[in-house]
Amino acid sequence: MSDSNKLARIKWACRRGMLELDFIFNDFMENGYKQLSDIQQDAFQTFLVNSDPDLYSWLMGFREATNETDIKMVELIRSTQKKF
Repeated sequence: MSDSNKLARIKWACRRGMLELDFIFNDFMENGYKQLSDIQQDAFQTFLVNSDPDLYSWLMGFREATNETDIKMVELIRSTQKKF
């Protein structure tokens, strides 16, 4: 799969049922994704398989993810968020 096709698929997977997640993932795709290693990019794709309620609660800090890969991805995404 070409890089542009892969990126398009990931951007599509970032479109969620919650507007808040759409904002978070859109910002991450613009400001953090391209700096990830190939392994981290694969981990992000796997991370997106989680349910919207889980992703939202982890990213907002209401709950902590249960596996180490998801915990690291949450930290990485939160670290790239713009501060208002």
